[in-house]
Amino acid sequence: MTDEVTTPGHSRIHMAFGMDFLTIPVASIIPLKTLPPDIRLSRTYSQILNSIKAIGHPIESPAVTPDTTNAERWFLLDGHLRIEAMKELGFTEVECLLAPDDDTYTYNKRVNRIPPIQEHRMIARAMERGVSSSDIATALNVQVEAVLRRFRLLDGISPEAAEMLKDTPCSMKVFDILRQMTAVRQIESADLMIGQNNFTVMFARALRAATSENQLVPNKRGKKEGRATPSGQQIARMERELAALQTQVKSVEETYGIDNLHLTVARGYITKLLANNRIVRWMETHQQDYLCEFQKIAETDPLGSIAKETNT
Repeated sequence: MTDEVTTPGHSRIHMAFGMDFLTIPVASIIPLKTLPPDIRLSRTYSQILNSIKAIGHPIESPAVTPDTTNAERWFLLDGHLRIEAMKELGFTEVECLLAPDDDTYTYNKRVNRIPPIQEHRMIARAMERGVSSSDIATALNVQVEAVLRRFRLLDGISPEAAEMLKDTPCSMKVFDILRQMTAVRQIESADLMIGQNNFTVMFARALRAATSENQLVPNKRGKKEGRATPSGQQIARMERELAALQTQVKSVEETYGIDNLHLTVARGYITKLLANNRIVRWMETHQQDYLCEFQKIAETDPLGSIAKETNT
């Protein structure tokens, strides 16, 4: 197993975590923070304790990084309550995600909310190990139907679209809408949602409305009967507008930061030049046109002008 991958046009990209789970003795894991004395009385701790007791392992594996000075010791980056609960239940080993670097802050920043696809995969993994849906429902304090729905989240979803949306906050209703489209259209819709950074049900419904009949799953087409539907010309126009908007947004995202930095630096430099009276007097004599333009630039509020142009 390697912690680096190679992509076209790039050197090796460092991965945040290993791709496999590592079984580690609980006693060898050193927490990086001290838990409050009354943490075992909290509702969160009780839920974690009950879930591990019911399932036999944490729903989400703790994350550790190796101690470079001691090969038999590991530092705990995430999962302090899970490890504490496992100690109380008498577990001696736990499967962990391995992080090559001590990046506690960055990791915690990204795991506050579990994306639905990741939640689906954790439930699927637990059920593959023989844990029943009722046990998972009891551990998570939800209905069995909710667990089964999460387990079937990716049924009818293109693997490519699922991979694209795996770290996004798409709700289960969004996947219900995507399931009504063909695999190719699912990928196109996922790309549009990512490009617009919009994963709402409303946007997914708009994408479905703009989907032509031949890109809908056959057994879902009949649902459009009995209500007004967009014409072929309207659908084609919506698709063109969405594609054009996506291109514009991506173009702005790629260049806005650099362009704004260049403009800010240039404006600051010109303002500094105009603060020198000798330069101003020389320009008044030899380059008056340039002086007028420089003065306009120095007096311009870049963000204000951009907003004004956008409104017009």
